[in-house]
Amino acid sequence: MRDFWKLARLLLLEKKLLALSVVFAFIGAGGLGAGLLALSPVIETMVGDPGKVSNLPTMISGWSDRNGGVVPKWLIDALPKGQVEGVTVIVVGLGIIAIVGATANFLHAYLSMSVIGRTVVRIRERVFQHVAHMPLKSITVGGPSDFVSRIVYDTGQVGAGFSGILSKALSQILKGLFAVMAALIMDWRITVAALPLALVTFYIVRVTGKKVRRAARGGLEAFGELYRTSAEVVQHLRVVKTSTAENAEQARFAAINQETFRQDMRVRTVRSLASPIVEVLALFVLGTLTVVAAHLIVHGKLDKVDFLLVLGSLGIAGASLKPLTSLQHELQVSGAAASRIMGVLNEPLEEPAENTRPALPRHRVSIEFKGVNFSYPGADVPALREINLSIAQGQTVAFVGPNGCGKTTLLALIPRLFEPESGSVNIDGVNVAGVSLASLRQQIGVVTQETVMFKGSLKANIAYGLGAASDEQIIDAAKRARADEFIRAKPGAYDFVLGEQGSGLSGGQRQRLAIARAILRDPAILILDEATSMIDADSEAKIAEALAEFSKGRTCLIVAHRLSTVVHADRIVVMDRGRVVDTGKHEELLQRCEVYQLIARNQLFKPAEARGNGSAAEVTSSGEKPAAASGEAAAPAQSTTSA
Repeated sequence: MRDFWKLARLLLLEKKLLALSVVFAFIGAGGLGAGLLALSPVIETMVGDPGKVSNLPTMISGWSDRNGGVVPKWLIDALPKGQVEGVTVIVVGLGIIAIVGATANFLHAYLSMSVIGRTVVRIRERVFQHVAHMPLKSITVGGPSDFVSRIVYDTGQVGAGFSGILSKALSQILKGLFAVMAALIMDWRITVAALPLALVTFYIVRVTGKKVRRAARGGLEAFGELYRTSAEVVQHLRVVKTSTAENAEQARFAAINQETFRQDMRVRTVRSLASPIVEVLALFVLGTLTVVAAHLIVHGKLDKVDFLLVLGSLGIAGASLKPLTSLQHELQVSGAAASRIMGVLNEPLEEPAENTRPALPRHRVSIEFKGVNFSYPGADVPALREINLSIAQGQTVAFVGPNGCGKTTLLALIPRLFEPESGSVNIDGVNVAGVSLASLRQQIGVVTQETVMFKGSLKANIAYGLGAASDEQIIDAAKRARADEFIRAKPGAYDFVLGEQGSGLSGGQRQRLAIARAILRDPAILILDEATSMIDADSEAKIAEALAEFSKGRTCLIVAHRLSTVVHADRIVVMDRGRVVDTGKHEELLQRCEVYQLIARNQLFKPAEARGNGSAAEVTSSGEKPAAASGEAAAPAQSTTSA
């Protein structure tokens, strides 16, 4: 529960609302205690011996004298002396107390919910912010859906715990305490005799609470897995359907769902046992008290009216405190959720929160990989091994190699999406690990094969991450990416709202928007990972022209599988099994590099051969180098053929 109480301290940030909530809780509970004490003369008048029952001023005066004269004499003298009139005054007073108490209880509940709601919002934002600034490697290990579950679901569970301690516990405990105080004032002997029930109840709640916490943690982990599976299937439903895997996914979901149910039943079973046990104990205590009270009443040592009032007060106290048994179990569930949240908040960030690292000047000289090694968590084989490579500013460098050889991983080290285990990545001689992430990433444009679009307008998607971009800049970037035409064909043009994951656009349209996004950033370094793979043949040439124009004066790093890109790159880097095995021009590598020869035969030449345009040698020795030399689309397959 330590993690839960750490998060609960955030409630203190709403000091004014919290203080008012506590004040109104005291008023509501105090009204209950006052009402119980005020019932004494009413019941005595109704069931007692009329000849022995004192009038109201006498009763109030005696009670005041026993308690240090708390009631002013002028107020006692003003009370009516008739018994019926006195009862009427008390009933009216009870009505006023009830109204004040009800109002106070409402205000307490409302203010408590306000404090809790604001605190949960604050925690959820803090967790989301922390996750957004965590290293990508950490997210990959834990799984994105698990973190989403902690941000959304676990924070809600912690909020339920806050509601328990602030809204339920405070109110119920105060009501129970004031009811017990009223019972003590009436007759302390019977009240003290009932205390063992409270001690036994506390012990039962504590023992069962530990079991609830363990079961709750398992339930939260199972729910996270359920969330992950659901999101995975729904997001990739097209693949599920085309693979006719609906039944298999249904079986997988059912197994996880049953595990979630099993863990939930563990919690419910323990919680369900606690209440009946306490009720049985209460019956035993009540029976014992009744026998003792009967003995005292028969021997004239206890007034039967006092016994009824004490018993009623204790009953009200018990009814107020009984929900605390289930509340303790709720807190254990919240404690398990808090542990998962603190597990996220304790994860290291990509960059220190104080952000004292110097800014990286705009790239002007070179990019260097020095002795770089990198492994993914749990992998048996390193993804990168002893990478040593230097790239001059303004060069277009293509990276080729078999699938899984480390091309994409290597380029991901430049914007520090991953950190090398050893070695360094230097830009203009400066290790990127020692500069601010913002200054590094602001001068890098990335376009990948798998384009990502967010729910929102086309304009917002192009300007993603650049809130200060003007409409003119956005439109200019769209035109240069050859996206303006299809954008204006949409209802609302640039204000057209995309659905989730960019629904409403074709793959090629999403790709051009991603290119427009990169153009708008005006990067010094352009990373293209199969960036034009989804662009249709008709628009590929236009995109190539746009990228050729845009790439001038920028360092372009391209993961390539097309001959057009490889042939016209300034340099080709050949990778295999996480190593750089050779670098050079296309013709040079064809002569000396076996890995490149194999890649050329199996990947690079197939598009040309499939169109019946002659041999690889004819393609590679073809005419003049086109202007487009900067990306996957730098020279489309069609232009290669025509050459």
